[in-house]
Amino acid sequence: MDNERIREICMAMPHVAETVNWGHHLVYWAGDRDIGGRMFASTDLDGSGEGVLSFHCGAERFHELLEVEGIRPTPYSAKQFWVTLERWDALRPRQIQDELRRAYELIYAKLPPRTRKLLALPEKELAQAVRERKKALKAKGKAR
Repeated sequence: MDNERIREICMAMPHVAETVNWGHHLVYWAGDRDIGGRMFASTDLDGSGEGVLSFHCGAERFHELLEVEGIRPTPYSAKQFWVTLERWDALRPRQIQDELRRAYELIYAKLPPRTRKLLALPEKELAQAVRERKKALKAKGKAR
């Protein structure tokens, strides 16, 4: 397992967007963040962090996953039930894929109704809505 395989898995899910945050993390969002999407996973692109993959796991899985050697609570996000894999072999590839799918489903289910309504639009209308929102955010930033 590696960053490229994680990207393939995440980007194959519906309505997933990606951004680079904090200088060296590739962050995956259920829905574009500019329309209210929320992150469900991130990878460390340059290996300078303390882990290779972080993801939301929900309250039920959180304590189970922490019992696995090589998995620890994610700093600053453990209260929201995020865990970090310290190395790629902490879980088998199929388990990682299943956990990422579960993370996406948990976060998608918690999206605001307005965001889910936007994501239900046909692809062209959704793309237009995202462009308009980004344009509005950019204009708002310049006004400050």
